[in-house]
Amino acid sequence: MATLNEQLATLVENYSACDVSDALIKLQKTPEGSTARAGYLADLVPFSPITGRNTQTPKIAAPATTFKFISKSSKPPSIATENPQKHGFEPGKHWVDHVGEFAAADPSGAGSIVVIEQPDDQFCAVTGGIMATRMVAVGIRGTVVGGRIRDLGELRETGLPIWARATSTVGTNAEAKAGARDVPVSIGGVTVSPGDIIFCDPLEGVVAIPRELLGQVLEIMPKLIAMDEKAKEAVAQGMSVTDAFKKFRSAL
Repeated sequence: MATLNEQLATLVENYSACDVSDALIKLQKTPEGSTARAGYLADLVPFSPITGRNTQTPKIAAPATTFKFISKSSKPPSIATENPQKHGFEPGKHWVDHVGEFAAADPSGAGSIVVIEQPDDQFCAVTGGIMATRMVAVGIRGTVVGGRIRDLGELRETGLPIWARATSTVGTNAEAKAGARDVPVSIGGVTVSPGDIIFCDPLEGVVAIPRELLGQVLEIMPKLIAMDEKAKEAVAQGMSVTDAFKKFRSAL
């Protein structure tokens, strides 16, 4: 059986985020009345080391280490206060000083990508130059922010791959604080749990793969791609898209 590092290498070397979502559409059961998200962390774009979708920076994939931000005036979630050593923040210790702990405890040695949930109604940044510098120092592979970042020049200098929804000039303390860590977070309606695989594709976008589905995703993607290649070839030769989909996509 392939190791996690081998699986991640296969993922980044051979597939796109769209391929992953196609696989998750097939593999995940969508609750009745809801819309399939297929792992897509919506509306995130690269800001470092290059701003905007591109083919120059490499794809990255690693397990998630998660942080949930809350309103500055809110009380932390009970999970953080009841177990501060695992899910909270001890007095005198900044949240970013915890970012390396998940990877350090993960026997796979695959590293980690920091995933941050920020309330939708906030306009401050939750990550900036100092935080990114600290993340690089402890070996973080990349950062995905479901919210805002700042200090773009400093972020780019670190070389750390950073994805976010938008930017701000305002520091975190204006309206936000870290509320919990190593807990499930929601980014664009997709739940990301600690250890889930985050796949950052600089051209197509960011997807989250439940860790228990990674092997199945890697198994099914070649079959889906092969079917689409046949459909594309048939369409190029004059077949209608409807007929091509019926002939080739219905096989799986």
